[in-house]
Amino acid sequence: MSAQAIDRTQLEELLAVERSTHEERNPGSRVRYEAGTHLVGQVPMTWMNHWSGGFPLYLEAAWGNRIIDVDGHEYIDFALGDTGAMAGHSPAPTVEALARRGGELGGITTMLPTDDAEWVAEELSRRFSMARWSFALSATDANRWALRLARLLTGRPKILVFSYCYHGSVDETFVVVGPDGRPRSRPGNVAPAVDPISTTRVVEFNDLDALAAALASGDVAAVLCEPALTNIGIVLPDDGFHRELRRLTRDAGPLLMIDETHTFSAGWGGATTAMGLEPDIVTIGKSIGGGVPCGAYGLSTDLVPLLAAAVDQGADIVDVGGVGGTLAGNALSTAAMRATLGEVLTPAAFEHMISLADRFTEGVQEVLDATKVPWSIQQLGARAEYRFVDPAPRNGGESAAAHDAAIEEYLHLFLSNRGVLITPFHNMALMCPTTTAADVDRHSELFSQAVAELIG
Repeated sequence: MSAQAIDRTQLEELLAVERSTHEERNPGSRVRYEAGTHLVGQVPMTWMNHWSGGFPLYLEAAWGNRIIDVDGHEYIDFALGDTGAMAGHSPAPTVEALARRGGELGGITTMLPTDDAEWVAEELSRRFSMARWSFALSATDANRWALRLARLLTGRPKILVFSYCYHGSVDETFVVVGPDGRPRSRPGNVAPAVDPISTTRVVEFNDLDALAAALASGDVAAVLCEPALTNIGIVLPDDGFHRELRRLTRDAGPLLMIDETHTFSAGWGGATTAMGLEPDIVTIGKSIGGGVPCGAYGLSTDLVPLLAAAVDQGADIVDVGGVGGTLAGNALSTAAMRATLGEVLTPAAFEHMISLADRFTEGVQEVLDATKVPWSIQQLGARAEYRFVDPAPRNGGESAAAHDAAIEEYLHLFLSNRGVLITPFHNMALMCPTTTAADVDRHSELFSQAVAELIG
């Protein structure tokens, strides 16, 4: 049996039941959604419309890996703010640091540095082996700014990304390999200032031949890369892929820029440390501030003197050069990052989280083996994700082709109607320091029930 062979009529009937249940058990959320007449898309940020069932749940409270909605339902949360809350919701050390900085000490943002900033930069250097760091308010901003520096330091105009990569809302990255093998703007891309194929080269993940050919042009300033694709479903690198990627970039001249925003789940030092990577630039955001908006980019030892020389020659990275932001590195965000990195996302926490992700993966795989449903599950440290295809996809194009909106919505609603949340728009589950084995086993139980109903 294949995913395509599933009885679609039965699937629609099951989905109708789950949609109806969602509406009936969440009247408070539905009323608030319908009242959102002053919001674009009726939500604070249009991404929130990815939640299944026709309207999102509205938040009342959240602590650790638990969410309570406005209708009083409690959920085991494996979505964790799509990684933004990888430390758990409102971890005590982070909350205490915010209260001290914003209350006792005062000064949420002042355009003045604090001791926390140097502490965080030193800690990030230990974890990711970069020599210098600068802060942003999101990984998107960190990527934008670092790409500018890559162009500055190499004197080259273009970047290269992998098809269906995720680097926030950086305009140049919304480019994919089309069905005909040619690059094109990603379907649905909203009014880019220029066609991204004019700024960006794109190849499929794990395709080293295509990568080598694209770099031979000599005009690529940086290869911007997730160590594993994440937002199109987890796509892991082939054995030797990163070793060859590093060799090719060194030979051809572009900088290697690793985006750890989601792959930080791989361990205390992200995939950079877990996989032994040697990037020139590292970017990160979301989770390092415990949910407080923040981001950072780090430069390798070799780039520090190159940047200093560029500044001596007139590059303005202080004011009008397009690198920075008034609120970047503010006192509240650096306090949050110091507390989160120092006391929450510790080596012991990652050991706990990864062991639970192992358990999660094993639970899903047991169901797939028992039912013979040809799906697959991939794991990257503390996160795991199932796709509706077997074997698991090796690149973004294959993973995108495995998407099945109806099955996905059914599974999401089946889980949420029974008190478990996974990330909307794909099937990602992330562990945090307060996740328990019982939480994982509850997902395994519900996943088994959902698949049994689907194929029964």
